[in-house]
Order: sequence, then structure tokens, then C-alpha cells
Amino acid sequence: MKSWWRKAPVPPATSLVQERLPEAAANDAKPAMGVERALRRLEWTVIRRLDGLLQGDYRTLMRGTGLDLADLREYQLHDDVRHIDWNVTARLQSPHVRVFTEDREMSAWFVLDLSRSVDFGSGLKAKREVSAGFVGVLARLLTRHGNRVGALIYGNDLEAVIPPRSGRRHVLHLLHAMERRAETVPLQKGMTRLADMLKSAANLMPRRSTVFVVSDFLSEPGWEKPLGQLVQRHEVIAVRLFDPLELQLPDLGLVPLRDAETGEQLWVDTHDKGFRKRFARIAAEREAALRASLAKAGVDALELSTDDDLVEAIVRFADLRKRKVRSGAGSIKAFA
Repeated sequence: MKSWWRKAPVPPATSLVQERLPEAAANDAKPAMGVERALRRLEWTVIRRLDGLLQGDYRTLMRGTGLDLADLREYQLHDDVRHIDWNVTARLQSPHVRVFTEDREMSAWFVLDLSRSVDFGSGLKAKREVSAGFVGVLARLLTRHGNRVGALIYGNDLEAVIPPRSGRRHVLHLLHAMERRAETVPLQKGMTRLADMLKSAANLMPRRSTVFVVSDFLSEPGWEKPLGQLVQRHEVIAVRLFDPLELQLPDLGLVPLRDAETGEQLWVDTHDKGFRKRFARIAAEREAALRASLAKAGVDALELSTDDDLVEAIVRFADLRKRKVRSGAGSIKAFA
């Protein structure tokens, strides 16, 4: 089913990198200062509250890739069979596994869906702003501890690849690339092809990484298989963006709605109670199918609404991941 949403205004884009031409430098100076202030405000109001929650000095919710052999012990039911030491097992006549000390330095990738549908927002914020806030917070938290973050920016197609690096300047560069995408948002020929985005991610990430797929998942079908293939090599976390108006329509009378991605328009009578019920039922079915697909792929999901408090949402997510790490359980459920 096509999703029809009221077109939300795109906030004016800001630029962090000044051109060398005097005119461009003068025009970009104020926006650059605005984004710098925005990141500084995030650091004071959000990141300080979250620092140490996702990435501690000794234990963390996100695993690195380096491993050093620390010990050998008898096999237990929850152990990974790939860690069995077969030579020791043969000598002692009982299964033994290797115990590793993990290097917590990690590489994280943000796979960013910045198609036109993320411009929608029925309140003070659009989904694009929620996406930028989440990326800014997580990227800064990770780079403060020496980790590297990169990004794949997808609009109508793969538009930018930002290799993983660390440091505050790199976070600003990443946010600038997201803002640059918002400057010109061309109409699309059809719905977002999330499958293409996930296939590109699998091809462009050679090392095992933590991957945040940030999208509203309003896409053509067929993305489930590429997501499952991405999970086989990487630790994948789905960050699902949504707006409350996408789940239930209020009674607003006769209103014009516009497909955010194709520009197609139609008039809808939201005063019709039957129409609102059908809309809510179809939206609920889509929600259930989306959550089932993510769970089947073994992907943890963080659901971010445009009216959410970002800190509270990330804290809830971190708390559930801690329980998962302690229990050695499988994928946690999607939650808001």
C-alpha cells in the first residue's frame, strides 16, 4: 500500500565546510556556527548524560573486533561452538573452549536513509531531525572513546560514503554531509529501495563492524533478505524513525495529502470514521509485519518517534542490551 503523508517543510540546511571563494565563505559562516552550537548543545545536554552508558572503560554494549586468548575452560551450554579448542578437547576427553579478551575499540557505520519520506513530521520535529540528532549523539559518544564512525548516505541512490574516522571534526563532517543532502531533495521515481541500500552496505564494509541502519523502513518490499545477509557478518541495530500521525489519522476533515517521495497528491476525507479505522488497521498490520521481519533477521531495534525524548529512548535501549549481554540471550524485541 502506498503511504500518503502531508509534505512537511524542509528546515534550512546548514554548512560546516566553507568554500574558499569569499562570497561562499561569507554565506556559510553563520550556518557553520549554528551547527557547531547545535553539536555543543548536544554535548552538554545529552551526551554528558549518556557518556559511559554505551561505552565503558572495561565493558561495553558494542563489541570490538580484536581478540586475545586469555584462558581455556570447559564448554558450557551457552558457549559458541566455534570457540571449541579441539586439540585440548581431544587430550582431556571433554569439550573445552577458548576464552578471549576483547579489544573494545570498534568501527561503527551509520547506514542512513535520507529519502524524501524522512522529511515528514506532524509536530515540532521531522524524522530527518530525529535522525540527525541520533547520529550526532551516538557518533560523538563513540569517537570520544577513540572509536571510528563512518556513514553511507542514501537518497534516491547511494550518494556518499564517509570512511570511518574518529574525532569531533569528523562528526561535524558527517553531520554536514547529512545537511547537504537536505539542501536539494529531488522527487523520486518510486518508493525507497531499502534493499539496494543494504546490499551496498554489505559490499562496502570489509571489516566486522557495528552497523546502525537508520530509516523509516517505508520501502519497496524485498529488503529482509539483504538485512539478514548483513547480520551474518556485522552486529546490526535497526533505528526505526516514525511519526505518530503515520499510525493513526485525526479527524481533520477534507485535507490534501502528498506522497513525499513521488510528489503525487490526492484529497482525503479524514472525517470519514470508516476510513480512519481502515487506515489504523493497515498501519497496525504493517507495524506487526515490520517488527516480525526485524526479529526474524535477529536485529535489535530502537524505535524513535518525532515526539520522543532522545535520551530516554537511548537509555531504555541500552538497558535492554545490558540484560541481553548478561543473559547471553538472542535478539531483543523492537521497542519504543
